[in-house]
Amino acid sequence: QVQLVESGGGLVQPGGSLRLSCAASGSIFSINAMGWYRRASGKEREMVARITSDGNTNYAESVKGRFTISRDNGKNTVYLQMNSLKPDDTAVYYCNVQRGPFQYWGQGTQVTISS
Repeated sequence: QVQLVESGGGLVQPGGSLRLSCAASGSIFSINAMGWYRRASGKEREMVARITSDGNTNYAESVKGRFTISRDNGKNTVYLQMNSLKPDDTAVYYCNVQRGPFQYWGQGTQVTISS
């Protein structure tokens, strides 16, 4: 089992920034990839950003150039730096870890962009 603890969500004005963190613990060996997904009200969950164990990243088109994913392997933590936030970024953000054939999810953290 892998346990994930997220932090960093909140309310910010359009154009602002937030940094999400997700710390993994438990059976964290052989993690293939870590990432962030989000689900806005009334919409399907979507991948926001993902980073593999060797540092390769991919992003949703809607966040490219604004969001940056990174990971600290020593701390088993993945980060999502979100800049130039828009109201459309409002959602619950979920941390995701892929380990072999298994997927693990955090509890979610609310991000609200509003003036």
